[in-house]
Amino acid sequence: MVAYLLVLFAVLSRLMPHAGWWSFTLVGGALLYFGARRPWKEMLLPLAVLVTTDCYLTVFKYPGFSIRVDSVFTWGWYLAAMVLGAALLGKRVTLGRGVGAALLGPTSFFVVSNFGVWLCGGINMYPHTLAGLASCYLAGVPFYRNDLASTALVLGVMLGVPALVRRMQPAAMAATAGK
Repeated sequence: MVAYLLVLFAVLSRLMPHAGWWSFTLVGGALLYFGARRPWKEMLLPLAVLVTTDCYLTVFKYPGFSIRVDSVFTWGWYLAAMVLGAALLGKRVTLGRGVGAALLGPTSFFVVSNFGVWLCGGINMYPHTLAGLASCYLAGVPFYRNDLASTALVLGVMLGVPALVRRMQPAAMAATAGK
């Protein structure tokens, strides 16, 4: 249930106005967490909800934009993020795996989504040259920074708090048993 609520909060974080908070949403962390906590067969629902949210935002919230072919790269990454969460955090969560997911999630999104924009973003966006690809990635750096921070925050809270509580319980039980 918590994984579904986190996806809901991720969608809401996309829908609420956040000018100046470029890409500071809960999406990356929520998808990694969902993949870690829910079975494979349930991954289509968050994917469908996020694709629908993207379509809504493109049509109604950002008039003048249109759904482009490069959106498929983002939508593919949504599914890949859940798979990454299952692979890294599904069986055993450690600090190293959590940090790895917090780094690999946003980094893979940065690489995949910017490549999609460069490849399919239209003839007026970036030239299909190495310099155009570099310009596209450079333009994405501010978004990457905030995505990295938001994903680390979400995973830190969602994975770190329960681990901290588990770690503190034996000490609290030992203290009360000694009284």
